Amino acid sequence: MSTIRLLVLGAVRQNGRAHGYQVRSDLEYWGAHEWSNAKPGSIYHALKQMAKQGALLAHEVAPSTAGGPPRTEYELTAEGEAEYLRLLREALSSYNQKPDVMSAAIGFMVDLPRAEVVALLRARLEKLARWRESVTEYYLGGKGAEEFGHIGEIMNMWVHSSDAGAEWTRGLIGRVEGGAYRFATDPPP
Repeated sequence: MSTIRLLVLGAVRQNGRAHGYQVRSDLEYWGAHEWSNAKPGSIYHALKQMAKQGALLAHEVAPSTAGGPPRTEYELTAEGEAEYLRLLREALSSYNQKPDVMSAAIGFMVDLPRAEVVALLRARLEKLARWRESVTEYYLGGKGAEEFGHIGEIMNMWVHSSDAGAEWTRGLIGRVEGGAYRFATDPPP
């Protein structure tokens, strides 16, 4: 899962058409530079690469007012839209332990229908439960983590991370089902 791809595609999508500095500013405003690999160089690189790959359409516009080269604005292609939605769905349903993946997914979850987000989050809960079970059965084999010495603390951390992730996900499902936030197919306020 490429978090930077999800972030860049999502930021361009939200703007309709955006230049690199605008995407960078949006991601910095969201704090993405603190919790992901969305640094200026990776943002501009991702924009150029995705344009080459057909996920974004690049438009050269008038030179900057400061007299620099023409600014490039990007918009999603049909392929880019499909990739964005695929990455978003994958991130929402993933049990991935990397916080940047879920943070990006939560930032864009309102682009999907409410019911689909709930279903994806429920799938995440199932994956978390299976992952937790594999840690306790396969790695610990019915033994306590302390029997493995300090290495057992790794498994202990995994189990606690899974439990905390599941608790948070159940809370988010409750908030979403309770009407929090405005999703893609919700009627206008």
